[in-house]
Amino acid sequence: MNKKELEYKILELKDEYLQLQHNLEKLEFVKGNLNPLEKRLSEIEVELSSLNQLIRNIG
Repeated sequence: MNKKELEYKILELKDEYLQLQHNLEKLEFVKGNLNPLEKRLSEIEVELSSLNQLIRNIG
């Protein structure tokens, strides 16, 4: 992936993260099952960290 592709992927993940946070808040309100959303949020955090590291290495 080049830098532009990495940046686009990061934006997509940030958007997904925000949507999941919103859904998580709704589920908390109705006492829903939070585990799948929490797991995906953690996965996105790891992926974002990795992509940001790749961008730093590209320069």
